Amino acid sequence: MVGSGPAGLACAGDLAKKGYKVTVFEALHTAGGVLVYGIPEFRLPKAIVKKEIEGLKALGVDIQTNVVIGKTISIEELKTEYGFEAVFIGSGAGLPMFMNIPGENYKGVYSANEFLTRINLMKAYKDNGSTPVQHPKKVAVVGGGNVAMDAARCAKRLGAEVYIVYRRGMEELPARREEVEHAEEEGIIFKLLTNPVEIFGDDKGAVRAMKCVEMELGEPDASGRRKPVVKPDSEFELEVDCVIMSLGTSPNPLIKSTTQGLETNPKGCIIADEKGLTTVENVYAGGDAVTGAATVILAMGAGKTAAAAIDEKLSK
Repeated sequence: MVGSGPAGLACAGDLAKKGYKVTVFEALHTAGGVLVYGIPEFRLPKAIVKKEIEGLKALGVDIQTNVVIGKTISIEELKTEYGFEAVFIGSGAGLPMFMNIPGENYKGVYSANEFLTRINLMKAYKDNGSTPVQHPKKVAVVGGGNVAMDAARCAKRLGAEVYIVYRRGMEELPARREEVEHAEEEGIIFKLLTNPVEIFGDDKGAVRAMKCVEMELGEPDASGRRKPVVKPDSEFELEVDCVIMSLGTSPNPLIKSTTQGLETNPKGCIIADEKGLTTVENVYAGGDAVTGAATVILAMGAGKTAAAAIDEKLSK
C-alpha cells in the first residue's frame, strides 16, 4: 500500500483479513493520511484514528512511516526487489493550488494543506511546538469548500477574526451545508461575491492586507454555475495579517513521474478501471489519487474495491 490514508487503510484491512501479508508505506512520520493531517480534532478525534490503525497492526499489517514512494523506493522496485505481488496506490491529492496573484510569497500566506497539517499533525498551535504556527489577528480564507471551513474554524480557535472570501454567493458555496452552518455559528464572517487580486506586505515581508474586487454573477459557465464577473471600480482593501488559500488540490506528480507506463489524466489523476487497476500490471489505485479531492467514504470504498480485485487476481 502506498499511503496510509482512508483508501490505503481500507485496502490493507480487507487484504489482511483474507490472510495476505500487507505492508503500508507512509511518507509522513505518522500513519493516517488526511485523517490525521487534514481533518481537525473537533471533527475527528485522533484517538479514534489511532485505535483503527492499532487494529490493523493487530491483524498483521506492517506500517512503515517516513518512506516516500517514488523517491525512497520506486513502484517498480516494490514489485521486483521487494517482491510484492500487487501494489495499491492510495497517495491522495496533496498538491495545493494557488491563485498566482502578486504577494502570495509574503510571510503569513499558507495553503490550507500546510496550515491544517501544522495545526492537526504537528500541534503547531502549542507555544512549545517544534514547528510553531502564526497566531494571526485577522485571517482571510480564500475558497468555499469543506477544507476552507476546516481551515477557518481552526484559525478561529487560534483567536483570530476570520473571513471566508469566496467569489460566488452562498447558494454556490461547494461546502456541505452543515459545515457552513457550523462556521456561521462560530462567528466566521462570510465575504461573498468577493475575489482577491493582490496581497500587500509590510516592510518586514509579512502580510498586512489583501486587495479584493466585488463580483456579480453572470451566465452559467461549463460547471453549470453562474460565472462571477468583476464589478467595475469595486476594488477595496481587507486588512488581514494571514491569508489561507483553499482552492483545491491535485495528486502529487512524483509517483507518475517515476513510474514508467502509469497513465494519468490532464488533471494529474491516475487512470484506473472500475476495479482500480491502473495501466501498469498488478498496480492498483484508488481514492483522491484517482478521483481528485473527494470524501473519506469514497476513498475507503475505492480501497475495498481494489482489495477485492487484488484478491481475485492473486488467488488465481
